[in-house]
Amino acid sequence: MDTEQLIRTLAADNSHRARPVSYMLMLTLLAAAPVSILMFFGGLGFRSDIMTAMHNPFFDLKFAITLALAISAIAVALHLSRPEASLRGFGWFLLIPAGLLAAGIGSEMMMPQRVPMLVRLVGSNSKVCLTAIPVLSLPLLVAALIGLRHGAPARPALSGAIAGLLSAGLAATLYASHCTDDSPLFVASWYTLATAFVAGVGALLGSRVLRY
Repeated sequence: MDTEQLIRTLAADNSHRARPVSYMLMLTLLAAAPVSILMFFGGLGFRSDIMTAMHNPFFDLKFAITLALAISAIAVALHLSRPEASLRGFGWFLLIPAGLLAAGIGSEMMMPQRVPMLVRLVGSNSKVCLTAIPVLSLPLLVAALIGLRHGAPARPALSGAIAGLLSAGLAATLYASHCTDDSPLFVASWYTLATAFVAGVGALLGSRVLRY
């Protein structure tokens, strides 16, 4: 084989190189997002007072928390898609949404409240929250697992759990625009329970789907 033919062969091999995991994850999530959005508008929709609610900092905080969870989980999931990777040095990313939530709870506690703490904790949408977030997460979770299959995670169950966190974070961002419970205490209890459930499902599926 002469030099020119070798160069053409290497160029052909390079053109067929597998897409990076980040690209595939983005592609699959973008494909699944319209499904979750259609499900959201088909069954829930925006809260009726959303324009007024936008002036409530605790309403806005819900989106900061859920998006921080989704973005942090995406970063961790991409890191774990490499066979030699571990949570060391990246696990702290997941503390960002927890820190925002803790700050929100602290801020609310310092404010004079007309509504008792237990009422704020339980809210009026707990059952809807526990149902809506997992249901809206399903297309996104499937998409995330498909995208991460293009990597080689050494710990597939953990990677699946992180995929559950990122899909729950995105789904919770949708749900937050419907939910009329804006207290950080409500988010800390019911959003967290729903997210933990999705993470558990992701771990179960990931242990099988992401194994190589």
